[in-house]
Amino acid sequence: MTAAREHFGSRIGFILAAAGSAVGIGNLVGFPVGAAKNGGGAFLFIYAIFVALICLPVMMAELAIGRRFQKDPLGAYSSEVGGGGWRIAGWLAVITPFMIAVFYSVITVWILGYLIHVLMGNLDQLASPEYFGQFINTNEVFLHLLVVFGLVYFILVSGVKDGIEKGAKILMPGLFVMLIGLVVFVLMQDGAVAGARYYLVPDFAKIDAKVVNGALSQAFFSLSLGMGIMITYGSYMERTENLGGSAKFVALTDTLVAFSAGLMILPAIFSFNPSIDTAELSESSVSLIFSFLPKIFLAMQASIGYLGASIVAALFFTLVFFAALTSLVSITEVPTASLVDEKGYSRRKALLILGASMIIIVIACTVSFGRVEFLSNFMAYAGANKSLFDVIYDIFYDTILPLNGLLACLFVIYRWKKHNFDAELEQGDESYRGSFSEKYVNFSLSTFIPLVLAIIFINTVATKYFGFSFFG
Repeated sequence: MTAAREHFGSRIGFILAAAGSAVGIGNLVGFPVGAAKNGGGAFLFIYAIFVALICLPVMMAELAIGRRFQKDPLGAYSSEVGGGGWRIAGWLAVITPFMIAVFYSVITVWILGYLIHVLMGNLDQLASPEYFGQFINTNEVFLHLLVVFGLVYFILVSGVKDGIEKGAKILMPGLFVMLIGLVVFVLMQDGAVAGARYYLVPDFAKIDAKVVNGALSQAFFSLSLGMGIMITYGSYMERTENLGGSAKFVALTDTLVAFSAGLMILPAIFSFNPSIDTAELSESSVSLIFSFLPKIFLAMQASIGYLGASIVAALFFTLVFFAALTSLVSITEVPTASLVDEKGYSRRKALLILGASMIIIVIACTVSFGRVEFLSNFMAYAGANKSLFDVIYDIFYDTILPLNGLLACLFVIYRWKKHNFDAELEQGDESYRGSFSEKYVNFSLSTFIPLVLAIIFINTVATKYFGFSFFG
């Protein structure tokens, strides 16, 4: 006899958990850098439009799939409505978060290590140019790995209501408080206004096809779409919940965090390095977190002393660690739910199996930064040698997500059918029937959104693996 499916205990619990999955390193660091390098306020404007007009309908589609079939992505796509070739979409939606959890674990371990070293008073060491390359090849990262895996296991083994939801209710408010506190502190510094002005005042002259594509990709990725998370979390929603309204709150929360992160990082950079050329900022969130920002924090000692600078750095790395941990929990829940649903395993057994298989790949990624030659030069494409870590990141984060989102749209509109999709969204929200929102969601999911996602997927493949971009 199948056990009753767990559900979130409250709407706010779902919103915080879903927002926790969406709010990650990309929001706190990648988004501000994208805005800085691509026209500041103009990038924000385009990003907000894409969240509302493209990402929100896709999120509603994924949540509806999960709630209707009450299963993980593989189970939903393999149901009586799907089946056949749609099982491939289900497998993609499960394998993708598993592999994303691998490289996300590595980055989370680094963040924890930097946080520990800041608390030990080693901020000056972190700010040295060669430190990051040395740190990632030390044995201490394996100890941090055990801590991260232990925290994720502790949260997930407790289940949906007592684990994921309770963890989100603790971590997310803490994240918000720290973020707001850091924003206020940074904006009070001399020179911060220049950074805020650059970030908020649009420079529409910088907008081109590449910037538009970057804003859309950032919006899609930052909302955790295409990872199977929203399908899985949708299956934990009560049928009385307003699915569309909840999706809007998640999107709004995620966007506000990304916007606030920009108000923290850009003014900080301009305040302590007024002559900064934004072209110097790397596209890589990893590079900015571990190589650039520690220098900015150390520069604060001129005004608030070394202890004050260390406290600010500690708050920042705690903030990013909370964000990374909530995302990692959500990502890992997808393959966990698949083993529980499809194999009938207990959560404990599913997590032990996943942990054992995942830790092997995580360790392989950890030693692929020069320790093991084969893994450090795992593959070559687009004229560059790639480590195992790079390959996993390129394939499962940069490439597959828009494809998974495209498949979800096609499944909802052309396999499950519009009227069934509409009926699911009307559950808990009778006003949805015949509304402008219903008409727009149906129209967008059946016309231009699949086209846009297909273009992003094709362009990403061309850029990542062949060194050619359709957007210049």
